[in-house]
Amino acid sequence: MSPHSSAPDQTGQDRTIHQPIRPARHPGRWVAIAFVVLLVAMFVNTLITNPRFEWPVVAQYFTSGTILLGVQRTLELTAIAMLSGVGLGVVLAVMRLSPNPVLSSASWLFVWFFRGSPLLVQLLLWYNLSALFPDISLGIPFTGVEFIKIDANVLITPYLAALLGLGLNEAAYSAEIIRAGIISIDHGQTEAAQSIGMSRGRLLRRVVLPQAMRVIIPPLGNDTINMLKMSALVSIIAVPELLFAAQTIYSRTFETIPLLLVAVIWYLIVVSVLSAIQYYIERYYARGASRNLPLTPLQALRKFFGIRFGARPSTAR
Repeated sequence: MSPHSSAPDQTGQDRTIHQPIRPARHPGRWVAIAFVVLLVAMFVNTLITNPRFEWPVVAQYFTSGTILLGVQRTLELTAIAMLSGVGLGVVLAVMRLSPNPVLSSASWLFVWFFRGSPLLVQLLLWYNLSALFPDISLGIPFTGVEFIKIDANVLITPYLAALLGLGLNEAAYSAEIIRAGIISIDHGQTEAAQSIGMSRGRLLRRVVLPQAMRVIIPPLGNDTINMLKMSALVSIIAVPELLFAAQTIYSRTFETIPLLLVAVIWYLIVVSVLSAIQYYIERYYARGASRNLPLTPLQALRKFFGIRFGARPSTAR
């Protein structure tokens, strides 16, 4: 009989059930962990020992008035561009799904143009709009009758050009995100709502959009974070956001790397806050679809340290 066979012993029991359970070994996993730890240690060592980072200069300008004003302007651009973009995106998504071919074609053409051309080119076009239209007028075509006539150089300021470029570009992307969320809803629900006489607008507000938010929020949250970073492009048209503020300072002091680090750190801080907000919004809209919600960061810490207060983290709302 083979020495590794599982023949019964004198009591008639299988000897294999008395063998100790040994955990599987993963040497490759430990090698990968060691490699990652080594890379992190090298990176931290570089941050600490390389004098060219000039951390005292970073600390000096981190809360300077110019930088804080740039942070405020970046948040303003992001908020206004996202609100206008999402609002217009809802209209475009509904138009795209409309049975009216004129409305659906107009929506498709808008999305095609603003999603197909680079954002930087759009910003430059809006900024130089006066070269194409010296005067912006409203009137009756082919008659020469004009009700309103405004000098384009006066109307299209750098700040307004930045808002138009960012907002219209975001509207094109938001329209596709919202359209995907709308068509993800089961048609049976819309048919049931229409059968009881619910109007199309009320159906959209009461039935479709609340359920579509589970599909819409994740990519829309990513778009918000991307918008925050893409707002740095408006520095090319001299809008004083965060990157432009850093450029203004280092063009005078020639401390380029420390000021760029100041901008990077501020971007990381704001993105971290937006990511946390996105997490809680996604968790809120997942209540109707997920039986066990993911743990919040605080609940995860309580579970890790063995502290339990109130309801269990897996069922907490």
